[in-house]
Amino acid sequence: MSQNTIIAAAPEQPRKPERPRGGRNRRGLVVGAIAAPLALGAAGLSLAQSGQTVAPTPVAPTAISALAPSGAIAARGEVAEIFGNKFVLQDGTGRALVETGRAGEAAPLVAKGETVSVQGRFEKGFLHARQITRADGTVVAVGPAGGPPPGRLDRLRERVGLSSAPDTAALTEQVQRRGYSEIRFLGRGPRHYEVVAKAQDGRERLLHVGFDGGIREKPAL
Repeated sequence: MSQNTIIAAAPEQPRKPERPRGGRNRRGLVVGAIAAPLALGAAGLSLAQSGQTVAPTPVAPTAISALAPSGAIAARGEVAEIFGNKFVLQDGTGRALVETGRAGEAAPLVAKGETVSVQGRFEKGFLHARQITRADGTVVAVGPAGGPPPGRLDRLRERVGLSSAPDTAALTEQVQRRGYSEIRFLGRGPRHYEVVAKAQDGRERLLHVGFDGGIREKPAL
């Protein structure tokens, strides 16, 4: 073979791209992250349903003629007239117009001539119902049922049992230490309770009582 002969090198074979290491592990983690809440849902839901909501503090009915602006008040009487989602409640002292909001838009929640107790907020001449109690003791929830609004992260945490269960007794004591009395729970939000209480000046206040103990006062009713 001549010294001037050039030997062509064989072309390199293209390398197959290497699969990233841990790919399967990452996919497994993603699948696990999705499946974990689903697996916890059944157990967490039962946990969240126990002690996570609060029923309005019962309020003794007052005479309709004595109804005054209040965030937590009740009246008992007979249903005299029904107008869509509103009805007239009457007793021996007078009449009051009861507003049931969206809950009563599809169909009336009461029947004419029925005797009921209505608890809610009285403002500007209207009794805005939060719950209606029938003569047989059946309670019809009208206002917010309590708990975080649908679609919120807090609602998801409740469903999987990760939401905290606030100590209502401790929160009540903290509100009392701030000088409030006649404390009545209305419901709850994502991280607070809605509370009506009487301040030291004798006037009623609407309070947002945080699960962390923080208290924010709303304007007087």
